[in-house]
Amino acid sequence: MTKNRNYKAKDVDMLLASKTIVETLRMYQSDLLMARSTWTEEYATILSTKIDDAIENLLGLDKKKELRDTTALLNSIQDPARRNLSFLKTQIEVDFGKDSKEMIKTLGFNKSLRAVHQGDQEALIELLYSFKKGLSESLRAKMIEKGTNPELIDSLIEYADQLKQANLSQESLKETTKVLSETAINTFNEIYAEVIGICKIASSFFQFDPIKKEQFTFTKIIRNMNSAKKVAETVTE
Repeated sequence: MTKNRNYKAKDVDMLLASKTIVETLRMYQSDLLMARSTWTEEYATILSTKIDDAIENLLGLDKKKELRDTTALLNSIQDPARRNLSFLKTQIEVDFGKDSKEMIKTLGFNKSLRAVHQGDQEALIELLYSFKKGLSESLRAKMIEKGTNPELIDSLIEYADQLKQANLSQESLKETTKVLSETAINTFNEIYAEVIGICKIASSFFQFDPIKKEQFTFTKIIRNMNSAKKVAETVTE
């Protein structure tokens, strides 16, 4: 199950607000070290780098693009593979008449062609491999002699390997995409938790200094950022 974000803001707003708060922490570091001895320059640099890395490597990353590309490849192979299988079966029936039944059985057409035409991806892979396994040199030669284009036969052998590899890649990427999504959300939640902790302590420290306290109020920083965006958009229209 995919983890939920622990914040209501957009990822980009949360990260940019966190970055702003870290810079504010640096600004008031000499004061805040009285309350938190670990808030050193090194600490601020490490946290700032973590946020930068999240922005660079996780924010807006289209983790499913490779999966979509692999699925598109599978779809692009399946249609011509189905067509060529059906076309070849028809040629065998026409060319060999009664003798075609045994040939069709040997090549696996009798087992899963209906499922293939219904869009069953695994059935298509199974049929292609049955065809590849059942196609002897003598059977291939007989079909070619009757007029079947050898390129049509060879294309089905190639489709078998291509589909198997693409299918394996697709299943692997489905799992990888889940892991990447979990990693991104975990990282975002960790950053948010750490920055919110800074805000709570710093706000308490500056409780009698409203201006400084406001600079550590996470929700207010988000609101100010969004207001600035709206003003910028209005100006550019």
